Amino acid sequence: MKTSALAAVAALVMTTSGYAIAQSDNMAGMDHSAMNMEGATGGYMAAMDTMMSSMQGMKLTGDADADFLLMMIPHHQSAIDMAKVELEQGDDEGTRALAQKVIDAQEAEIAEMTALLKAMGVEPPAASN
Repeated sequence: MKTSALAAVAALVMTTSGYAIAQSDNMAGMDHSAMNMEGATGGYMAAMDTMMSSMQGMKLTGDADADFLLMMIPHHQSAIDMAKVELEQGDDEGTRALAQKVIDAQEAEIAEMTALLKAMGVEPPAASN
């Protein structure tokens, strides 16, 4: 089950990350002043912006395994950052409990991905937090 879930995430990331990175160039000059960026929404958007910036400037290796891990680390970090906003600002206990589970799982997976990259001789991306 864990392998098939990871494969599904990998497929999603690989099919959408290139599109998202290309689209981030289109958003560079956009005026977001009309959008409500206060409170949790601002925190969620900041987490996404950090992820996109780190992925956009990333030097990839050309190796499918290493590049998958390199791109998944900022993706997971973004989930952690968004979950932290929920813990700071959310009220629903069920959602807050899920946010903590996300943090715990994603931190463990980042550690595993970092170890795999090091074993491959590839420098992991710097932690954003």
